[in-house]
Amino acid sequence: MRRCATEEDIVLSFTTHAAHAADTGRPAAASIAGASGEEQLARIISSLNEDKAEDIVKIDLRGKSAIGDYMVICSGRSSRQVSSIAEKLAERLKSDLGTRVEGKDAGDWVLIDTGDVIVHVFRPEVRDFYQLEKMWLPAGEQAAATSSG
Repeated sequence: MRRCATEEDIVLSFTTHAAHAADTGRPAAASIAGASGEEQLARIISSLNEDKAEDIVKIDLRGKSAIGDYMVICSGRSSRQVSSIAEKLAERLKSDLGTRVEGKDAGDWVLIDTGDVIVHVFRPEVRDFYQLEKMWLPAGEQAAATSSG
């Protein structure tokens, strides 16, 4: 029961943080200094590929939400790999910005917020349960994202 509460806390914390950002008109976290959303996205995808993240899905949020320009959803095979992927990504980006990381200790679902790009790293079972792709991708893109992974 405690693990569910932890996952719900992550969602609630992220939602509250994003709502505050939308209300104030400021990004949810500092962006990579001088880097556009596309440049941040490229660096993040490169890091995820290097660390063997699976089923990487990129979602363009521009014009859809004030929480960021892009969302990236990926999976690790185990809690240990999920935590490792998130830790390495945060370390690679740390010199350029103050990333916000939540959920790393549990290793089921880790959220990394760079301001312009929000990254979700899941264990496959947790990803299947929350189905973030269904919330953010149009139906046609959902089928393409799941078949290409």
